[in-house]
Amino acid sequence: MIWTKSDLEALVKELFSGHHFLVISNRQPYEHVQVGPRIEVRRPPGGVVTGVDPVMRAAGGTWLAVAGGSADRKVVDASGRVKVPPGEESYTLQRIWLTKEEMDGYYFGFSNEALWPLCHVAYHRPAFTVEDWQDYVDVNRKMANAALEVVGDSPAVIFVQDYHLALLPRFVKEARPDIRVAHFWHIPWPNFENFRICPNKEALIEGMLGSDLLGFHIRHHCNNFLYTVDNTIETRTDRERTSIFFRGHETLVRSFPIGVDFDGLGASVEEEPDAAREKLRNEFGVAGKLVLSVDRIDYTKGIPERLLAIDRFLEENPGWHGKVTFLQVGALSRMRIAAYKQINDEVNALVEEVNWKYGQESWQPVVLTRRHVPYREILTLYRMADAVIVSSLHDGMNLVAKEFISCRRDEDGVLILSRFTGAARELEGGALTINPYDRVEVAGAIGEALGMARGRRRRRMKMMREKVRANNIFRWAGKILQELARI
Repeated sequence: MIWTKSDLEALVKELFSGHHFLVISNRQPYEHVQVGPRIEVRRPPGGVVTGVDPVMRAAGGTWLAVAGGSADRKVVDASGRVKVPPGEESYTLQRIWLTKEEMDGYYFGFSNEALWPLCHVAYHRPAFTVEDWQDYVDVNRKMANAALEVVGDSPAVIFVQDYHLALLPRFVKEARPDIRVAHFWHIPWPNFENFRICPNKEALIEGMLGSDLLGFHIRHHCNNFLYTVDNTIETRTDRERTSIFFRGHETLVRSFPIGVDFDGLGASVEEEPDAAREKLRNEFGVAGKLVLSVDRIDYTKGIPERLLAIDRFLEENPGWHGKVTFLQVGALSRMRIAAYKQINDEVNALVEEVNWKYGQESWQPVVLTRRHVPYREILTLYRMADAVIVSSLHDGMNLVAKEFISCRRDEDGVLILSRFTGAARELEGGALTINPYDRVEVAGAIGEALGMARGRRRRRMKMMREKVRANNIFRWAGKILQELARI
């Protein structure tokens, strides 16, 4: 069965009729930004937004998230609500505002200087402070209180997203044990040897075990979590049910590989005229074949390692000079954190070095853009690309790979994919899998992708498209909700 938006709509009505369906995340799915006299609606980058927005379009309900756009206050009602998506209003976005001090401690501090490096094997040391932890606790409680206010006294299903809100399930359950809570952890879960350094490990796990259902992308992360719990707090683990009993409450632990809106992405790109593609080629100075990467500027994404591999490829393949352009679409991220400033400077220096070594008057081998690229243009770039490189050093899933595949209705293009992403397990045999730390292997994969015969490209892409279509976002959400309904 291929799940569709209609299937998910019917499932929500069947299983949770009369319930308030509420998604909670740190990042909002749409932000309003003041650009001169106009207010623009933008879709922030990230896998949570990419994955969950189609679910909310199908299920309806409310999405509670932290405001961040410069014009967010101008478009909401007195309660901080606005209907989205613009022109296709199908659910309510409930915004909550945090102070700069709260954002510094909760978001930039504990979430992204402690939990993010702790959970990713990218060899960056986590930083823990008492003040950041307290802000994390306070904001999680603030978000839980806002959620309880949204649902009121009605029956409710709450779907919590990611590592920013690990404590929220426990806070909700303490106030309303009847509310069914699912929590999906979008990043890797580390092994116990890594996690045990966290000074707040017991409180984090206890917060997550407030959920009725806890989801990860792959089975390996589930196993890591179970082993971590066994060695951190006193619980009873049922290995057959893959569940944990804590203080009289059972939490099911399951793997749900997230997908994308396969048919919706493909259809939107088919509508793009050739003129739109030519405009982007001219704007970004694309000469010859296009090799594309789309990432936030983050030390887990392997961007410096990728640039070093491109350097090696160009050194070993002078015949490709002037005939291929490597386009890096890279949104700046978390620039208040020193490590992100450092990776940004490193990327700048490497791009300048590669272009200095190999560039010609009419050709720059690497084009780096940090401007806001509208989501529709990114989808068009996927359709244009001869190859896409996803070289994350460690990733929960990585939906860039699946978006690229969904956009290729022509069954063409090559995916070069890090084997340290969750997507690599699903796309094995179709993608060219790489060790992103091995620049020789990555350079070889670039050469293989650019020289691959059309027939082989199409066979591999067709295989990946069948898998991504079957494991789409509606199936992901449907399986989670079915599991939650059995509890």
